[in-house]
Amino acid sequence: MDEEIDNSEKPIKEFKVLELFAGAGGLAIGLEKAGIKCEALNEIDKWACKTLRQNRPNWNVLEGDIKSFSFEEYKGIVDIVTGGFPCQAFSYAGKKLGLEDARGTLFYEFARAVQEANPPICIGGENVKGLLSHEKGKTLHGMISILDEIGYNVVPVKVLKAINYKVPQKRERLILVGIRKDIDTKYEYPKPYTSIYNLSDALKKGKLYNSDVPKSEGSKYPEHKKEILDLVPPKGYWRDLPLDVQKEYMGKSFYLGGGKTGMARRIGWDEPSLTLTCSPAQKQTERCHPDETRPFTVREYARIQTFPDDWKFMGSISQQYKQIGNAVPCNLGREIGYSIVKFLNDYYRQ
Repeated sequence: MDEEIDNSEKPIKEFKVLELFAGAGGLAIGLEKAGIKCEALNEIDKWACKTLRQNRPNWNVLEGDIKSFSFEEYKGIVDIVTGGFPCQAFSYAGKKLGLEDARGTLFYEFARAVQEANPPICIGGENVKGLLSHEKGKTLHGMISILDEIGYNVVPVKVLKAINYKVPQKRERLILVGIRKDIDTKYEYPKPYTSIYNLSDALKKGKLYNSDVPKSEGSKYPEHKKEILDLVPPKGYWRDLPLDVQKEYMGKSFYLGGGKTGMARRIGWDEPSLTLTCSPAQKQTERCHPDETRPFTVREYARIQTFPDDWKFMGSISQQYKQIGNAVPCNLGREIGYSIVKFLNDYYRQ
C-alpha cells in the first residue's frame, strides 16, 4: 500500500453505472471494487459478452450493436455512463462539430446514450493519447463540442498513465469527463501513487498477488522468430542483436531510423511491461517473457492488466488475448471509480 495517499472513498449510497463498449470487464471490475454497481453493460463482441456472463451472472449484459438499444429507461436510475469508445470511428466532418456531424460513429452513440440516461457524470476513454493530436485536435474538440451540446461541461482532458495507479504496465488512457451543466460540484482526477509496480510484482507472489501466476495456455513464436529472440537479453530489443540479424529481422525498417523499441523486445523482471496488444506474437510489438523465449500466457496477460486470477475469459486463445489486450486495467478502473465516488458523494451531500 502506498502510504502517501489513499484515493479510496466509500459511497454514501448505492451508485449505479451504465457501461458502454464494456469488453471483458476490466473497467467494470475496477468500478465494482470502488463500490459502484453495474446496472447494465453493452458490448457487441459475443465472446466478451460470454466472459461477462460467465463471471458475473447477475450483471445485465446488453449484447449487440449499441445502435439497436435505447437507454432512456436508465434515466433517473444510473449516476454514471462510461464508455471506452474507439476514436478511430470518429471522423471530423463539417464545421459545426456537433451531434449531427458525428452521426454514424460510435462516439455519436456514446453521446446519445448519455443524453438519454442523463446522469450527473459521464466518462469516456480511449486507449491511446493520439486522440489529442488526431486531425490536429479537431476530433477531440468535436467530442467536447458534442458533450457541450447535450448539456455537459467537459473537465480539462487528461491522459492517465497506468503505471501511476498500481498497474505494472506502461499503458496510457485518455479520459474525457463530462459533468451535467446543472451541477457545480468539482471533479478531480485520481491522484497518482509514487510506487511503480514491475513485471515481477505481476507474475510472482508479492505486492499485487498472493500466489504465483496460474498455469494457462499461451501463444508461441514461429521457430525462426524464437531463434532471433533467444539472442535478446532481458530489457533488450532489436538493437541488441548482431548487426546482420538486425538487418534481416527489421528489413526496410532498419534504414528508417527511430527507436522502434517494441520490436524484438524482451521485458525485464524489474520494469513494467510495455503496453499489451491484442496479439502477443505479432511483429513490431513483441513482449517476450524475461526468462523463456515465448509470449506471455493468457493468465500472465491478465495479471499484467491486473485482472483477478478467478476471472475466466471465454473463447479461443486468440479471442482471450484480444479481450485482455483491449481492456482497461482493473486497478486503473478502480482508481477512476474512487474519483467518481468522491465526486458523487460531494454532489449528493449538497
